[in-house]
Amino acid sequence: MTQQVPSTEPELAGVRNFRDVGGLPTADGRRVRHGVLFRSGHLAHATEQDAEFLASLGLHTIFDFRNAADQKLEGPDVELPGVRNVNLPLTDPAHGAEFWTMVREGDIEQLRGLLGDGKAANRMVSSYRTIVRERTDEHSRVLHGLAEDSVPALMHCAAGKDRAGVSIAVTLLAVGVERDAILADYLESNAKHRRYKVRRSGGGDSAYGPEVMELLSPLFEARAEYLTAAFESIEETWGDVDTYLEQGLKLTPETRERLRGRLLD
Repeated sequence: MTQQVPSTEPELAGVRNFRDVGGLPTADGRRVRHGVLFRSGHLAHATEQDAEFLASLGLHTIFDFRNAADQKLEGPDVELPGVRNVNLPLTDPAHGAEFWTMVREGDIEQLRGLLGDGKAANRMVSSYRTIVRERTDEHSRVLHGLAEDSVPALMHCAAGKDRAGVSIAVTLLAVGVERDAILADYLESNAKHRRYKVRRSGGGDSAYGPEVMELLSPLFEARAEYLTAAFESIEETWGDVDTYLEQGLKLTPETRERLRGRLLD
């Protein structure tokens, strides 16, 4: 039985960007049920109190979309009793390891070359498009799992913004949530208390100077153009959302109906 989640958002000390996706409206007037679908950043630094709260949600499955490089950097998720942990990397095992080392350690000249002139935002747009086009098997597994028995579920990546953001968006598309509501939920990751903390080597002012932060900001912000690019990629590749769900993610009408039964009021 799904446990009721308090409407006030919990203050988690070691888990960023946690939220219940419940309440979002569908095109046919229903809403996502509270207490069945959650999203967050990684759980590797969860405190004992955080773990107690997460355990109280009655989770069935945690979907971790981090790759090997992420897990090496942050560590494994905290273990919650009776909860199934499923790791489905949505980027390649070492994807971005060199890039993120440069983000953490590069000097201003290196960062300008790596991220300046729109390169950072372009990298993000390209990443969102690639995840939608190339990770259909992983997203199919998630949605089939949710339709069968994997709820309540928590989806997370490192910051809970990009890979989890796309996966939550795909799930919400599959149950008919309005596109504007999906985008609004995605943009919630920009709230100050949710933001992933930029970690840079060196404690001096230069490590976090205004130009450095401006160069890094496209990587650490949720921007409408990123998720819109993912939606556009669906339309360019499959023509429309229904064809994407049917052919790309192998969802039958029956599976979609079971999914709606699991996730909607």
